[in-house]
Amino acid sequence: MPVEAGGRRHLIALACLLAAIAGCSSAPEDNDSAPINAADVKLTKAQRAHIQLYTVVPVGYRQRIEAPGTVDFDNDQATSVVSPFTGPVTRILVALGQSVGRGQPLAVVQSADYATAVGAYRKAVVAAANAQRLAAADRDLAAHNGISQREAAQAQTDAASATADRQSALQSLLAMGVDRGTIARATAGNPAAGFAGVIRAPVSGTVVEKQITPGQLLQSGTSAAFTVANLSQVWVLAQINSSDLSSVHPGDSATIDPRNGTGPFHGTVQNVAASVDPDTRAVVARIVAPNPGDLLKKQMYVDVLLESGRVSTGLLVPVSAVLRDDENMPFVYAMQPDGSFVRRHVTLGYRDSQNYEVTTGLASGDKVVANGALFLQFMQSQ
Repeated sequence: MPVEAGGRRHLIALACLLAAIAGCSSAPEDNDSAPINAADVKLTKAQRAHIQLYTVVPVGYRQRIEAPGTVDFDNDQATSVVSPFTGPVTRILVALGQSVGRGQPLAVVQSADYATAVGAYRKAVVAAANAQRLAAADRDLAAHNGISQREAAQAQTDAASATADRQSALQSLLAMGVDRGTIARATAGNPAAGFAGVIRAPVSGTVVEKQITPGQLLQSGTSAAFTVANLSQVWVLAQINSSDLSSVHPGDSATIDPRNGTGPFHGTVQNVAASVDPDTRAVVARIVAPNPGDLLKKQMYVDVLLESGRVSTGLLVPVSAVLRDDENMPFVYAMQPDGSFVRRHVTLGYRDSQNYEVTTGLASGDKVVANGALFLQFMQSQ
């Protein structure tokens, strides 16, 4: 609810001027003047010109929550590349920050496990081919009563078993990330296909972490070698105070400011954590945000402004209308039916940069001083 802004400095100077005038003059300015007491304040027409009133009515609004946050990779699109081989690293083929495609070689490992797997596949291919030929020949012999049906059935069973062994050996190679070209060369008997294993990128993205060095001994299935991430989208982890938790929900929009002149960025709340962070005692809201230009970096600190997707209804007053008494209790100056102004203590709820929600102390239709409340407070203290 916009109101015309009045500078606090101007109001204080005006109050001092009016107080000086009142002290030097023995007569009121006009018939509207009245003595001031602790209960209410009455203003002259000239004094009324320097304040602005705001009529309190129920309005709908979307709550806004400010919170600190940090940037992280979108872990749904970031993959830790674990070595499928045991053995020493012989070559690293990529650098940090390099874009890679799915299946692109990242490093070469000299691995006995890989060589054994290639050899097992070669044997399985040959055995399966021989078993298929024998099974075909036995079917022909059985058709001409050359062998018994039992012998022919056994040949078929042996062929099926050899085929299954071949498929199992193939799956072992595929699980190691071996590409189809290498498998084809292994099938053709090319000896170079069994020399060294290649760690390949399982997804397309950017190499954001490199955890290996040449000569390092890797263990199959446990040694993390690289992290490949899609940086076009990131997570922002906002720290939400428990008092604001009820106002944050999945689907709420978020504005992200990295405070370096590159923002703002816009995202959506994807998830609100089910537990409290033991270090900050806050609850993490995970925001998914597009990252054009890859300007949001992991571990970057950002400011987050969350806007609730739910519309709330309440009595809002401008922030400038709320003052504090000697006991730090909030109050406003409300206009009485006779035109005077009285302090009205209020209970405050939600606040944004412009307004407070008043939960108790005011009713719809009340008029409060929006600009000039400090002037009234000064006059009442005289």
